[in-house]
Amino acid sequence: MAQHQQFLNCLHAYTQQHRAEPWRGNFGLFMEQVLAASPAAPSLLARSAHQYTWDMLRWSGESHPGGLFAEELFGMDDAIARVTSYFQAAAAGSEVGRRLLLLLGPPSGGKSTLVILLKRGLEEYSQTEAGALYAIAGCPVHESPLHLLPHTLRGSFRETYGAEASGELCPHCRARLEQQHGGDFLQMPVERMVISEAGRSGIGTYAPHDPSTADMSDLVGSIDLAKVAEVGDEGDPRAWSWSGAVYAASRGMLEMIEILKAKREFLHLLLTLTQEKNVKVARFPLIHLDETIVAHTNLAEFRRFVQESENEALLDRMVIVQVPYTLDYREEARIYGKLIKSAAPAFRDVHLDPHALHAAAVFAILSRLPDADGKEDEAIRTVRLRAGEDVDGMQRPERAAARAREGAADEGLAGVSPRFVVNALSHAIIRSGRASLGTMDVLLALKEAIDGDARIDARCKRRWIAHLVVARKAFYNGWVKEDVHRALFVSFEREAQDLLDKYLDEVEAMLDNRQVSDPITSDERRPDERFLRAVEEKIHVSEAGKQSFRQEVVRKAMGAYKRGERFSLASHAPLREAIQQYLFEQRRDVLRLVSSEHRPDDAMRGRVAAVEQRLVDEYGYDSHSAREALAYVTTLLAQE
Repeated sequence: MAQHQQFLNCLHAYTQQHRAEPWRGNFGLFMEQVLAASPAAPSLLARSAHQYTWDMLRWSGESHPGGLFAEELFGMDDAIARVTSYFQAAAAGSEVGRRLLLLLGPPSGGKSTLVILLKRGLEEYSQTEAGALYAIAGCPVHESPLHLLPHTLRGSFRETYGAEASGELCPHCRARLEQQHGGDFLQMPVERMVISEAGRSGIGTYAPHDPSTADMSDLVGSIDLAKVAEVGDEGDPRAWSWSGAVYAASRGMLEMIEILKAKREFLHLLLTLTQEKNVKVARFPLIHLDETIVAHTNLAEFRRFVQESENEALLDRMVIVQVPYTLDYREEARIYGKLIKSAAPAFRDVHLDPHALHAAAVFAILSRLPDADGKEDEAIRTVRLRAGEDVDGMQRPERAAARAREGAADEGLAGVSPRFVVNALSHAIIRSGRASLGTMDVLLALKEAIDGDARIDARCKRRWIAHLVVARKAFYNGWVKEDVHRALFVSFEREAQDLLDKYLDEVEAMLDNRQVSDPITSDERRPDERFLRAVEEKIHVSEAGKQSFRQEVVRKAMGAYKRGERFSLASHAPLREAIQQYLFEQRRDVLRLVSSEHRPDDAMRGRVAAVEQRLVDEYGYDSHSAREALAYVTTLLAQE
């Protein structure tokens, strides 16, 4: 009930924030009540489509945690930053605003989602007070009321209000002004408009048909013969069908899907529109339209387009933003998680062990690296580097610099798509019939998907299967062993503290150059250097660096003693890690009981059960995947 009430409160808060207050009146009232409402009103009402979109992006960053794209697009920070920069530059009045924005990338890379989010953002923003838009009521292109201002008064308007009135009345409103209001522009009706793709208001979408049947009327409309019969003149604006996508998009955004599949005359019209802000159709003067055009296409179409020399001028009038696949396996796994959550409950409710999606993501990233073939160590290093992990002891600035140096122009533009991985995952869920899948189940499902896909040639299949092996050996094996050894460590926490105390005693004796008394025989002996090095080597403390490491541990211990605290496992994180790994090596026999033919005693069986339960409670496993993880790690230990 509490969750239900919380959602109802969210709905109420949303309606309060996004409730567009309707307004309707003539242009004279608009000037008095709306334009003069605040000093900022004129500049807001005179915003271009690019300025409006840029303001929407800034507003979304303030009202949505992480901004407009945070919960939908992962691993696309560079592409999003370039798109945002395009709108920022266009809003500032640069030449960028006279260019068509083209998103270029592989299938299922996020291009369409990015555009959809921009459109949803415009719809939401237009319902807020900050995003209020006004249009001439009944105008087929929802044009700004400021178009009504005569040119001779626009200079005075600029001096009075500090805003620029630009644009021309559309033929339809010009005819209405003369026929219905006798030229008195103060009487033209004005209303608040709300951007809505479904309502064809401020958002238009065009998807190309077969080039042989595509018609320019889909973009700019055509003569409506039924209306010609009513008005008696084909040149009358009322006889024109204003249903084209460019009219629906006026004041907002036009999305062009797979734009390079459209006829060349379509492209010329769009590029003229974005550069000159007008279109020309038969029987009418130039029609002013202010809108942003965001197009997207895939690599195959773009490469064909580039090869044709006559397209050079068209390319010069586009701003091209590449939208590659992500190369960060953590972000890739978030994409899979999002797709699974949006699926039916039969898929959404299946438990995946904590490394299943990450292992699949590593495989996908390896397939996207152009230099991954035959260079396994370099590929592993690149995957870790792209995920921001420590590589060869590099610090964060060094990792960022290495990523910039190693980034190739074609990285992420080919390889396994998120859709391929999720399809394989769905097949594994259906086939298993279980409510739980482990990482090995997912990797085997990916192998079967590769083997059974007729679109993939034999050489590519061998490469991708080799990537699956790397994902398992170089990544999953380490992850699952670490989980099990940490869960096991807690079961032997008393022993771990004893080991820590022993290490500290041996180190103090070593630094003081004194003997140690054996706790059993009471004989005096030298400090156990072999034990100290066995612990320190677990975290790669070198022979040359052991002295400074030991001195640091003693300083920490003395500091704890002065504060009246006990030097514990939590007091020194690197030493805790070393003790964990050392104890894990000493207690492998407990894990081997998982697959042993001999019946373990109750104490050992209890410890194994405790490890399994800890994997469930603290590490994201369920009982099935925890048992699978223990059995898998046992197998790995047997092979070592």
